[in-house]
Amino acid sequence: MARFFATTAKGIEAITADELKRLGAENIEQSFGGVYFEGGNELLYRANLQLRTATRILVPLRDFAAKTPEMLYDQVRRIKWETYLNPEMTFAVDCTIAGSKTLRRGLEGSGENLPRPRLPTDPEPLRERLNNSRFAALKVKDAIVDQLRLKQGARPNIDAQAPDIQVVAYLHGGRCILSLDSSGASLHERGYRLRDAGAPLKETLAAAIIELSGWDPNTPFIDPMCGSGTLPLEAGLKALNIAPGLFRERFGFFSWPDFDEALWTRVVDEARAGINRKIVAPIVGFDHDSEAVATALENSKRAGLTKLVHFERRGLESLVPVGDVPGTVIVNPPYGERLGEVEELKNLYAMLGDLFKQRMKGYTAYIFTGNLELAKHVGLRATRRIELFNGPIDCRLLKYELY
Repeated sequence: MARFFATTAKGIEAITADELKRLGAENIEQSFGGVYFEGGNELLYRANLQLRTATRILVPLRDFAAKTPEMLYDQVRRIKWETYLNPEMTFAVDCTIAGSKTLRRGLEGSGENLPRPRLPTDPEPLRERLNNSRFAALKVKDAIVDQLRLKQGARPNIDAQAPDIQVVAYLHGGRCILSLDSSGASLHERGYRLRDAGAPLKETLAAAIIELSGWDPNTPFIDPMCGSGTLPLEAGLKALNIAPGLFRERFGFFSWPDFDEALWTRVVDEARAGINRKIVAPIVGFDHDSEAVATALENSKRAGLTKLVHFERRGLESLVPVGDVPGTVIVNPPYGERLGEVEELKNLYAMLGDLFKQRMKGYTAYIFTGNLELAKHVGLRATRRIELFNGPIDCRLLKYELY
């Protein structure tokens, strides 16, 4: 039984925890920005393959005090890295320091020619230097390389783009949590989206919004401003019970020494066997931009949903119900970054409110926005406000009951 950590966007930890419970995870514990859980390798594989709202699945190795660069270096060297790495493999270090503005992902080059900073002797500058995540990542890298060179006579190289092993260091309050990243690329990178239209939602956030809406796949789903189609496509994957990881070619744990290919094949085969063959109620995406619709159709084809999720070029003013029963409408309108845009968007938000009220009676409507001032122009009373983050943007998912 191992302990894992599923990272998430802020605000959706409870959704990810519910997903993990359905997968059979044990000792689930929500934390800020993620969820701890326990299980074996089979659960680790399933989590990477099937979780819709998690960003990465980390395997914590150690939690230790790291108030100075020397402490960080010494503690990292105590880990038996030969368990995870050998000189023929590559690795990279991803370091985050809580509150730091200098987040750097990985280490460039082979590492041999990187300068090794001279450490000051005064403890105050030492603590200050650990506020730089690139410097901290270099100390972690040096500790791993030095230990393996001592024990094995050779060292692994750095590969910042596609390493065999991704080491993740998180420093906060004088402590460090060191983990291995089992996912590789972020889990929001499903593999079905080739091109973007405008500023699309990440697939993980779109999946979380759908879960929070309580949408029933037996009822219609409408996105009247669908862009590249992320919300309707994630709704289609949910309705068909398609594991989002089935589109990916690689996960980080494929390179691990203990990777069980037979177990992974069984987990994938079981996921494929559980796919539903048809969608009960319509799932549709509309957009006035023909290029956005073309992109959505491309993505739909790659996801295998061409005949199951409908995309069409249609202006917002043409919004009408679909199907035989009321369903759910979710829209992610522009937020507006400049004053002129905000003034123009007031009419758009007002139109949304009018269309909801006049044409979508019986539906449950949601607006996901990062501009609460614009949301006031909808002209309807939100029955629920859910705080979420779209990257760094503080957003709200606003619910409207259209009786």
